[in-house]
Amino acid sequence: MIEALAPSPRPRQVVRCRSVADVVHAMELAARTGEHLVPRGGGHCFANRSATDGIVADLSGMDRITVDAAGVATIGAGARLGAVYRALHACGRTIPAGCGDTVGIAGLTLGGGIGLLGRQYGLTCDRLVGAQVVLADRSVVECAEGREPDLFWALRGAGGGQFGIVTELRFATVPEPLACRIEGRWAASENLVTAWQDWAPDAPDELTVNLTVSAGHATLFGSSALPAATTRELLRDFTARAGVLYAIDIRQDVPYSMLKPTFSGLDPVEGHQRSRSEFFGRTMSERTTARLVRQLLGNRRLAFTAMGGAYNRVAADETAFAHRGERFLLEHVGDAPWVDESWGAAHAEGSGRVYPNFPDLALEDPAGAYHAGNYPRLAAIKKSYDPHRVFHFPQAI
Repeated sequence: MIEALAPSPRPRQVVRCRSVADVVHAMELAARTGEHLVPRGGGHCFANRSATDGIVADLSGMDRITVDAAGVATIGAGARLGAVYRALHACGRTIPAGCGDTVGIAGLTLGGGIGLLGRQYGLTCDRLVGAQVVLADRSVVECAEGREPDLFWALRGAGGGQFGIVTELRFATVPEPLACRIEGRWAASENLVTAWQDWAPDAPDELTVNLTVSAGHATLFGSSALPAATTRELLRDFTARAGVLYAIDIRQDVPYSMLKPTFSGLDPVEGHQRSRSEFFGRTMSERTTARLVRQLLGNRRLAFTAMGGAYNRVAADETAFAHRGERFLLEHVGDAPWVDESWGAAHAEGSGRVYPNFPDLALEDPAGAYHAGNYPRLAAIKKSYDPHRVFHFPQAI
């Protein structure tokens, strides 16, 4: 069970890093004093992995963003998504990433990176082409497909803070699309939830439609890079399956970077009490769906995120992110006793896989849940690059 942004331990020291040399200094200080060291990229972690009573290496000052003529973006590990999207927009480029402006690019990427362009272009980490890392022995390495290949493999989806302190990331960007912004609201129903599970993961790659269900209300939201007429036709197909009237607002030709902030209020993990999640490889049974929807009272929410598309066209062992055959991600958000009960009710039909960026301290087998068949290779890489476990936290490799 995870307290969202639970009370953090007070660090003995915070080293505000503006260069790689500053990061090395923070690590030298930790080695000299015996204090626990954690990196903080500037975003957040629901399990407070960027907090310690020792030394925090705060990378928020390392937030420079540049784009070269080939469209490769070099981004400091302290940058947040709002700044990343704005900088890339100025060059007509973007990357598939999350919705929240305050999310840190480093943590998002290292744990995978799910977002509204992901069904078309894959995870954020699938666009990663290189990274700079300060290792446990305080050496600085550049890694890419042909340089430190095991480390580069591990950085793409195992989760942050495992193998070293990443100070810079390089991404192969994509042209920033003009998108249709999609939002629809109806009364919540079991049939609506079932129809979404059957339809959204199989929609064209250019169309991402997610669903949030709360007490009596259901909100469909997402984006489409398809023509507006095609988008409307596909959405009418969904509403017909769901048995609801077509009542969806579509805003045309919105630059992707400007569309993202409009969804920040719909982020299911913003300001919540407790959250647990799991991937699903198949539609839930009518019985389970009915039970989940009936239990929605007060501020409880179910948040469904569509997978499929480009997410699943990468082999499970091609990167450290092992969850390549899933249809959707389901988050249970609300008061603690209900979250555990709701998660347990759905778990029997889930895949047992958990998104590394949504850590869950209640998992019985976190290694299997986060990393599946990739765990043995990750454990070997951890032993090679951090044999003395300088970088450690609950559920770390």
